[in-house]
Amino acid sequence: MSIYPLGLRLDGRRVLVVGGGSVATRRVPALIAAGARVEIVSPELTPTLQGHVDAGRAVWTPRRFAPADVEGAWLVHVAIDDPEAAAGVSVAAEQHRIFCVRADDRDAATAWTPAVTRHGQVTVAVTDGGDRRRAMAVRDMVAGVLEASPPAAPELTGVALVGAGPGDPELITVKGRRLLAAADVVVADRLVPGMLLGDLRPEVELIDAAKIPYGPQAAQEEINRILVDRARQGRFVVRLKGGDNFVFGRGGEEAQACAKAGIPVLVVPGVTSSIAAPALAGIPVTHRGVAHEFTVISGHIPPDHPDSLVDWPAVARLRGTVVLMMALKNLPVIAERLIAEGRSPSTPVGVVQEGSTAHQKSLISTLGSVAAETKAAGIRPPAVVVIGDVVSEATVPAQL
Repeated sequence: MSIYPLGLRLDGRRVLVVGGGSVATRRVPALIAAGARVEIVSPELTPTLQGHVDAGRAVWTPRRFAPADVEGAWLVHVAIDDPEAAAGVSVAAEQHRIFCVRADDRDAATAWTPAVTRHGQVTVAVTDGGDRRRAMAVRDMVAGVLEASPPAAPELTGVALVGAGPGDPELITVKGRRLLAAADVVVADRLVPGMLLGDLRPEVELIDAAKIPYGPQAAQEEINRILVDRARQGRFVVRLKGGDNFVFGRGGEEAQACAKAGIPVLVVPGVTSSIAAPALAGIPVTHRGVAHEFTVISGHIPPDHPDSLVDWPAVARLRGTVVLMMALKNLPVIAERLIAEGRSPSTPVGVVQEGSTAHQKSLISTLGSVAAETKAAGIRPPAVVVIGDVVSEATVPAQL
């Protein structure tokens, strides 16, 4: 039998889902994303589906299916494992000439759900006569090709502020990698994974922000100028920074500069090393019964500096976790200040160097000893410092 492929425009159209279990949980999000008016008929719902109902994204009728439920539907999804009940839904759908997807029996269905991959405006759907594994393998192969291809031209305007993640090139988001592959200009910092830059097309203009020959503030002004200038030339610009652009990355300043110049800005969040580096060293920044909060602080300015905006006495009183970024140079005076403000010298401290990379290195110490032990261990920037009882909960994560 030959399958006739078709893309359905479901925006504003009623789609009936019979069943509220794990299969429905997988199917409903794509229907919602397509704009369908999703109505679920089922005696019970999974917590995830209940969340969609509570948010107004779907409607739930808490009972078993009745044949009249199919009336007015454009599509029916049967997501129950009772063959007799599922067959009853199929019969009702057939009588009303409504296409029906059967999770339990594809041969009894009048429509199939393919293996799907989406990249921007491109959607690829793969079916293979019932061999779901093969369809998924083909989908993944196509997805790999699409990731290396630029998205459609209408998307490529202005500036994208993209977080590259903590260091492992695989930890950039799918959207971030897709936009990076489409860039005409890339303005990158020194903490951006080098392998990401190695994949750029030969004609891409790569600007190393670390080599702009100005002082810190003047360099930022020059970066802002470059972003605006290249975007005004009609080129698609990606501002690529390690971690997340808005966590001590001056992403806000760059977004403001572009907005002031009338340049559209797309923000693509990144995995921030303030959370990722501790996690990869086995340290949870929050832990049930140990810490219900965590605070991220820039330590590039010492506590007694007139430009410091940190309330160190308040930090010392916190019962939760304190994460210090860019603090290795000032770690001795920061630790000394926290102890002077009342934090116990025996407070556990973890230090993680270059988290997620092949050069990752970690150290477990205490607030009173961490400065000396970090120096003795040869820990170097970039490093994340974690202060708090969560450090005692550290495990040894597997390396894949």
